Amino acid sequence: MLTEIENTYQPDEEDLRDAYVDTHIKMIQEGRPIVLITADFTYGMGMLEFSRKYPEHFVNMGIAEQNMASFAGGMAEEGMMPFIHTFGVFASRRALDQIYISDAYSRLNVKVVGADPGYTCGHNGGTHMAMEDVGIFRMIPEALIVEPTDSAMIKGILPLVADYEGFAYIRLARKGSTKIYKEGTRFQLGKAMHLREGKDLTIITGGMCVGDVLRAADRLEEEGIHARVLDMFTIKPIDREAVLAAAQETGGILTVENHSRHGGIGSAVLEELDDKKGIRVVRMGKEDMFGEVGTEEELKGRYKLTAADIVGRAKEMMGQ
Repeated sequence: MLTEIENTYQPDEEDLRDAYVDTHIKMIQEGRPIVLITADFTYGMGMLEFSRKYPEHFVNMGIAEQNMASFAGGMAEEGMMPFIHTFGVFASRRALDQIYISDAYSRLNVKVVGADPGYTCGHNGGTHMAMEDVGIFRMIPEALIVEPTDSAMIKGILPLVADYEGFAYIRLARKGSTKIYKEGTRFQLGKAMHLREGKDLTIITGGMCVGDVLRAADRLEEEGIHARVLDMFTIKPIDREAVLAAAQETGGILTVENHSRHGGIGSAVLEELDDKKGIRVVRMGKEDMFGEVGTEEELKGRYKLTAADIVGRAKEMMGQ
């Protein structure tokens, strides 16, 4: 079913991290035993005021991501609901073994928040650019992986993730995004949001790329190309039904993601279609290169993820 969205593509007035923290406050007030744990990331996640108001729901572990992951497992064993916070690169690489064994393998209710994925790391540069984190966490059995698109989605899906029993990874840009969803929109984990109808091709995307994909779809419409747009905010488990419908009902699938083109949404789509013949899938994402320093706009251009790039690739798929 087509989702009613904000179609002005204006910047979200609420920072994603502010919506994230405010939603946690509501959930704590509702009685959930949530504890927010950071690896010296209190300021970065906008949690300073939260830490003062709710000290019994907050722990700063210092720069000790691996210890934080193991510590969270112990808290979950005692019936608490820990969310741990660090940059996506440190969650997916530095603390991977502890997250895998102490949290996921132990089937504990631990949620990992990886901040500043992909080009949203900006001037923090290549050392902080998580462009492979989805691929890493997709390999963990039974993992839930979500990437919120805007503040309205954070408010809608965070309680769902909190209530999910088991390990989850939240891929979270901290600051500016494009406002896509109306306040109060309902979401379902594992189900893509249908943002545009179209028969010529389907563009599957998520997170910070959604705004550029919608802008690209508008331009394609002006040129007579009708693109279906799916926000695949739940990357694992992916919405298999939506992927198969796109393959059957449109002329091809273009995936666009703020991630390496290997291991992320594009790879997940291909895996769902591995026994289907004649379906064309083109993946847009970072090529096989390391990250670098730049503004978000510069980095989007560097990795060919702008609206203009998406239009060009879609037209190539349509033989134009």
